[in-house]
Amino acid sequence: MWSLYLVLGLIAGVFGGFLGIGGGSILIPALIYIFGLTQHEAQGTTLAIMVPPIGLLAAMRYYMAGNVKLSIALFVCVGFFIGGFFGAQLAHKIPDLLLRRIFGVFLLFVALRMILVK
Repeated sequence: MWSLYLVLGLIAGVFGGFLGIGGGSILIPALIYIFGLTQHEAQGTTLAIMVPPIGLLAAMRYYMAGNVKLSIALFVCVGFFIGGFFGAQLAHKIPDLLLRRIFGVFLLFVALRMILVK
């Protein structure tokens, strides 16, 4: 089974480096629908995956090409660190099915906006 997790990580890594996505759009649905995790487990596992510097090599490549705004990244990182704590507290107060539906609506909204808005 560990090899399937490794393949999932490789796929998410390729999409992360290519499109800047991975956690929400690749990992969470795969962990739920392929590996049978609950929404809460998938979100928690994805957050745990982000603890080590998983995006370091991809970010370095973008940085070398002049496509990283470090001043923005620093402040967003601090906000994410603090906001993640409060978001996790909120998520645990919501039933799994409702959380999954909220997540799906969010992805649908983002997808439609990306496709339809110039």
